[in-house]
Amino acid sequence: MPRPLGELEDAVMTRVWKWNRPVTVREVLEDLQQERSIAYTTVMTVLDNLHQKGWVRREAEGRAYRYEAVSTRAAYSAALMNDAWAQSDNPAAALVAFFGMMSPQQREALRDAMRIVQPEVPAEVPPEVPPEVPSGPGEAAGRPGR
Repeated sequence: MPRPLGELEDAVMTRVWKWNRPVTVREVLEDLQQERSIAYTTVMTVLDNLHQKGWVRREAEGRAYRYEAVSTRAAYSAALMNDAWAQSDNPAAALVAFFGMMSPQQREALRDAMRIVQPEVPAEVPPEVPPEVPSGPGEAAGRPGR
């Protein structure tokens, strides 16, 4: 898993992902300059570093390069979430805490994603009714042990 992007790397990659096409240092520079004072050489160095780290590929165009994202922002976000989850000593508790932080819109997005990955997931699962889970060895879901 790649480590998280730094603040300036993220600002540059945000533009590369948003535009979804090969970009020049000049294009990124001009867009960044609407928010902050930044030098051409700084943007060039950041894009070169992103290339070295495998975030972008580049192709020569005259004396300059055009840079293009290697993967999507969604894939980057997913990798960060997966890495954070893998670091937990209690992954189930981490998921419960994460789900508890979600807005209703995020929970709906999660339901939509689960239907794509696992089409048999019901469209509406009441949040107050947890799924029935065996509470001990040999117990069937939803039935008390004997």
